[in-house]
Amino acid sequence: MMTQGELGFKYEVEHQGVGMSGMGGIGPYLDLACRSGMVRSIEQNVKAAGEQGWTDAESILSLLMLNLVGGDCVEDVEKLESDKGFCRLFGKAVSQGLSRKGRRGLKKRWRKEKTRSVPSSSSVFRYLAEFHDRAQEGLREAGRAFIPSPNEALRGLCKVNKDFVGFVQTNRSERTATLDMDATLVDSEKVNALRCYEGYPAYQPINTWWAEQGLVLHTEFRDGNVPAGFEQRRVLEEALKSLPKGVSKVRMRSDTAGYQHELLRYCDEEKNKSCGRIEFTVGCDVSAEFKKAVLEVAEEDWRVLKKRERSGELTETSRQWAEVCFVPNAIGHSKKGPEYRYVAIRERMQDQLMLPGMEEDERKLPLQTMHKGGVRYKVFGIVTNMDWEGQDLIEWHYKRCGRSEQAHSVMKEDLAGGKLPSGDFGENAAWWWIMVLAFNLNAALQCLVLGGRWVYRRMKAMRFHLINIAARVMDRSRQLSLRLSAGDPAYGWLVSIRAKIAALRPAPSG
Repeated sequence: MMTQGELGFKYEVEHQGVGMSGMGGIGPYLDLACRSGMVRSIEQNVKAAGEQGWTDAESILSLLMLNLVGGDCVEDVEKLESDKGFCRLFGKAVSQGLSRKGRRGLKKRWRKEKTRSVPSSSSVFRYLAEFHDRAQEGLREAGRAFIPSPNEALRGLCKVNKDFVGFVQTNRSERTATLDMDATLVDSEKVNALRCYEGYPAYQPINTWWAEQGLVLHTEFRDGNVPAGFEQRRVLEEALKSLPKGVSKVRMRSDTAGYQHELLRYCDEEKNKSCGRIEFTVGCDVSAEFKKAVLEVAEEDWRVLKKRERSGELTETSRQWAEVCFVPNAIGHSKKGPEYRYVAIRERMQDQLMLPGMEEDERKLPLQTMHKGGVRYKVFGIVTNMDWEGQDLIEWHYKRCGRSEQAHSVMKEDLAGGKLPSGDFGENAAWWWIMVLAFNLNAALQCLVLGGRWVYRRMKAMRFHLINIAARVMDRSRQLSLRLSAGDPAYGWLVSIRAKIAALRPAPSG
């Protein structure tokens, strides 16, 4: 026997049956997409597909699965098509719950016999083009931040996500919603990508993360030149509309991009909000006026900031915090302006004495540095309308930098959010939204079904342990079966996963 390479083996074609799959563990994701109502929600809300050809569910669900299995560009749909076992499962998912008439309707969408199970790359590009509104391009002005209005199809993706979040809430109810608002940069070589504040072409979507549920509640895709805090109040209002029933308390955390008195006032007032007063912590600008107020804090009023270890024990850090009596001009000019609480955090920089003449150089340093008593400090500020003790407040605010920022890494590196497919804004916005749906579907599988240590596993582990299980997909007595190798320990695990998914309650309609 002649080998095909250095080692003593060769590749041959399998002729004993069809349906081999290297993605035997993708079934639970398709199960959950159906059980949650996501597939039917896509058909009801998106309406980007025409009367013929691929449906909205087929196009979006194929891209959603593409994200989960590790694809990061449109052309990778061919990898899905080549996996005949996956194709059999995919066909079951898009027709799940349809009546006999509905299944016949799927066939009537094709003039000729359908030869593929998932859309081709050219079909996907044509489909994504339906999310782009060329009329919005004429409204752009040089040097001005602009967010194109989403068309009906793009708004439909937001509705699909809202429905899915409602499904998770139905099965794991949370009365409190801590919303972390943060933008992330997605660098791009597309010709139409605009330069971000760091100087390179990029897009800058802003995400609203629901900390208790571990889900992306809302996202808005943006050009790279749009500041993170631009129209943040409107984004928060849209995110609040996506909150499901059962939430009675809302809190909001943001970095300095959210330091806008219009946004803070909206949170502090109870007008026009079903959730009432929103408690918040927001990073504040370390302006010259704020630094002056910090300098007036007596030394005995500074307290050591402690760090909570994994064991729960608090250990001292090199940082200190203190309450600051500070009323910014934007509030002070109004007699009816609200009063907020300001907390300063300082961290001692490299020890050195302030020599004569260095005060002038100090003024040239960034505003987040200051000196007092010959010591130079880095200074940070937090504004809040909460009455928590300072240590607890700061510790809670810093949690914003945990899961929500890790989610950005997953979106851009583990999923396909970091590689945008087009130079057209709307196509990229749809690609980003579909990635978010994939993110939330995986998060729901982890928290509602797998539990334990799986809740915090990255996609690398999910693919290695679950998705990339070898199986043969077969039809036996009109029943689709996935056959694993004898003795494969994944068999019992997969059966228990599917049983848990079947036991989940569907979200209430309406």
